[in-house]
Amino acid sequence: MPRYRSLFRTPEFTPLFLGSAAQTAAQTLGGLALGTLVYRATGSPLLAALSMFGPSLAQVLGATVLLSGADRLPPRTALSVIALAFAAGTALQSLPGLPAGMLLLIVLLLGLVSSLGVGVRWGLLNEILSKDGYLPGRSLFNMMSGLAQIAGYVTGGALLTALSPRSCLLLAAALYLTAAPLLRLGLSARPPRVGGCPSPAVTWRTNARLWSDRSRRLTYLGLWVPNGLVVGCESLYVSYAPGAAGTLFACAALGMFAGDVSVGRLLPPGVRSRLATPLLLLLAVPYLLFAARPPLPVAMVCVTLASVGFGASLVQQERLMALTPDELAGHALGLHSAGMLTLQGASAALAGTIAQLTSPATAMTAMAAASVAVTLALAAAGRSLPTAAAAARDAA
Repeated sequence: MPRYRSLFRTPEFTPLFLGSAAQTAAQTLGGLALGTLVYRATGSPLLAALSMFGPSLAQVLGATVLLSGADRLPPRTALSVIALAFAAGTALQSLPGLPAGMLLLIVLLLGLVSSLGVGVRWGLLNEILSKDGYLPGRSLFNMMSGLAQIAGYVTGGALLTALSPRSCLLLAAALYLTAAPLLRLGLSARPPRVGGCPSPAVTWRTNARLWSDRSRRLTYLGLWVPNGLVVGCESLYVSYAPGAAGTLFACAALGMFAGDVSVGRLLPPGVRSRLATPLLLLLAVPYLLFAARPPLPVAMVCVTLASVGFGASLVQQERLMALTPDELAGHALGLHSAGMLTLQGASAALAGTIAQLTSPATAMTAMAAASVAVTLALAAAGRSLPTAAAAARDAA
């Protein structure tokens, strides 16, 4: 398996990495600022959760209409244009006087654009790295995302005490603007991986092909549902601890970073392939303790420990790539991200609704219990499936 340092010697990896880092930082800062802005204006846990995780709800529409473009558009042009679109949308959100409904509409439109960008990015990563380089490469991206979120949430929490949420949204827009030239100037002008024009019909046909295999179906469900339900817990940080939401988000990012390092670099393949279910259980079980409404220090420990379980997605993505033809890699990875983010957005809406009727702590406990139940059901259904190594041999 390639070392992390060798990945930066691969052409195009560094600009893709840096451009993605700027976008992650922008998304983190902007999401926290928007959630705070909406919660201060409305006092609603549901609307605050939707403002931060609402873009995920648009992923389902992107997955059914736009996703064929992930392999049928020039990657450099697509990624740079998408960064500019996010800069414009985030700047628009900072305008004073916009009602909450308009803010949420912009959030959903940006989520629709994002569903295409995710497929383009991960398809390009799979293309520029060797076959055995995707997992460490994706692990490094996840680690970067964790560090960027830690820095973004800590910095964002500090900035929100000194600046208005609208000023923080403008800073996020500036970060998106920084990503656009990094991607445009640093990436090569690659042709699309697949010929033809993107269209809803092609998207549907490819989705049906990917979904037709039982092994891929269960892998997709494992990537989407348990993860999404736990993100419903995360969407309630603002309403659970309004003055320390940035701290809880930073703890979650720290735990995710630890999980990605462990799974992506430290664990041998034979051990790693057996850890998907244990890691998914770890992702949810600590949130069950929120039934006791723990104080902030205990909540920070629970959140950090649980987020180590996000490393399960690396194991599942490795299996997905073993089950997928190379020419469909971008579409397959885009479908994974679109489905995962859709479930995250739906879970944020469900968690916000439960919190509105009960309390944030009760809602977090309920979402965690549902995640545990789904993980156990998928594990039982998957016992008859071949191992990841056998799937890779079959694909070869």
